[in-house]
Amino acid sequence: MNPIVAILGVGSGLGKALARRFARGGCTVALMSRSLENLQVIQASLAEEGYRIFSFEADARDSNSVSDGFSQVKEQLGDPEVFIYNAGTFQMGGILEITPEKFEECWKANCFGAFLGAQQVLPAMSERRQGTILLTGATAALRGSARFSCLAVGKFGLRALAQSMAREFNSQGIHIAHIIIDGQIDIPKLRAKSPDRAADTLLSPDAIAETYWQLYQQDPSVWTLELDLRPSLEKF
Repeated sequence: MNPIVAILGVGSGLGKALARRFARGGCTVALMSRSLENLQVIQASLAEEGYRIFSFEADARDSNSVSDGFSQVKEQLGDPEVFIYNAGTFQMGGILEITPEKFEECWKANCFGAFLGAQQVLPAMSERRQGTILLTGATAALRGSARFSCLAVGKFGLRALAQSMAREFNSQGIHIAHIIIDGQIDIPKLRAKSPDRAADTLLSPDAIAETYWQLYQQDPSVWTLELDLRPSLEKF
């Protein structure tokens, strides 16, 4: 039976690249996002490349939606062996400019949804004593820059969640890793805004996806908890 991979938070950039890489590796991939319509576009595009992908509606910010989405995944495909959390959002603004509603929304997308998804997959992983959870972080997980509180608070929390889960579940055969994306990803939306941007100043989605695949393949004797990725020209 092919391993089942659930990716919560899928767009046309990294999410699509992750789906392609894991499908190419022989996995059954479940795409999960709040917009089923957008997922189906990505699913159709990957189908044209020869990959069999499934789509499920799930809003990472809503506990009932996440629960319902995973229930459908489990019913139709089975329990995920791999869970990738790739959702996130933010609004730039000062502390006095951000509304409480927007701050809460960003925290939920950047952190809370990973907690919800982990609760859905960990029981079966623990029973099998096998599984992988990969969480997409950001530079903001390490540094709360001015006007970036909406991103930093959630990403700090996501990093803490990864550390706590790893210390609780590594001994049960479950690999948890937090990947810090330090730079901008080369996605269609960014390309549309900056068509002349040099490719070597951006992170390749396919290269990032390859790194996630390598984390999934790691031997338990050398598990990685945290990994940072950045273009060679990125200042840090």
